[in-house]
Amino acid sequence: MNTLNKLLLVTLSTSVVLIAQPNKQNKQLQQINKEGKNASSKLLKTLGKNMKKNMKAGGPMKALDFCSNEAYALTEKVNTTLPKNVSVKRISTNYRSPANKPSTDELKVLKTFEDMKENNIVLPNKLVQKVDEHTYKFYKPLTIQKQVCLKCHGDIKDVELRREIEKRYPLDKATGYKMGDLRGAVVVTIKK
Repeated sequence: MNTLNKLLLVTLSTSVVLIAQPNKQNKQLQQINKEGKNASSKLLKTLGKNMKKNMKAGGPMKALDFCSNEAYALTEKVNTTLPKNVSVKRISTNYRSPANKPSTDELKVLKTFEDMKENNIVLPNKLVQKVDEHTYKFYKPLTIQKQVCLKCHGDIKDVELRREIEKRYPLDKATGYKMGDLRGAVVVTIKK
């Protein structure tokens, strides 16, 4: 089955709606798009600011300390600032922490993103999935855009860093990336 057919099949089977321009007739979809964008942006800014601060303070080892000791707690803290019906998290098929393992429906969307990337199809900035009558998921694909990300997620040259990652994450799958690779997605779950 070619990639276009796979994409169509996954799209139809998961009720995925690509959001290019919000339809003025569909206020609910506009609201979901807005809530998803706000929540994903808040999480990425919070984690990014803290990652940058830790990287500057002590390089990749300090950044690893932040990721393993604080990133999940900061994600939960961001969730407490969101409306009751909204939650945000990061997912990846090649996760470092089991907390970032995608659910079955999320995995289908990630695999679609991966197929698109492998076939040189431009990834959407965002995607909305209708899970059921009351639940939507807003996806923001994440790609490796900064060289500094590869210090911990690329071909790790620093032996001490590599050992520490293996110690903290014995089931780590999050290495071997290159610039521009799909790293995963931010998922915002919205219940109406």
